[in-house]
Amino acid sequence: MLETFNEQNEAISVVQLVNNLKEEMNKTTVYRALDRMEQEGLLHSFTGQGGLKWYAKCKSGCDNVVHNDIHPHFQCSECGKTKCLPVDVSIPMVKGYTVSSAEVLLIGQCPDCIP
Repeated sequence: MLETFNEQNEAISVVQLVNNLKEEMNKTTVYRALDRMEQEGLLHSFTGQGGLKWYAKCKSGCDNVVHNDIHPHFQCSECGKTKCLPVDVSIPMVKGYTVSSAEVLLIGQCPDCIP
């Protein structure tokens, strides 16, 4: 499964992964493997349009304790391509709260779909 992420430079939805790997493993095994790889700092997940969960390969510096790649994601409303954007995002400090993660999803047209 990790090979799939190594070959693509895009995020992959859990539905795509289950479909692509249905000959090799069942749905439960796919979910367990994704959870394990996320816990190990190999992948990160985020929620896309319609509440669908997406996964992408972590950049260097992530491990089983800390994910260091907090960044926004982009989802094309035309073709559905979903990518990690190479933009650093700072999580604001909120008095009285500890924020451990945040999700930013930008939706629009990718360069391939802009007329």
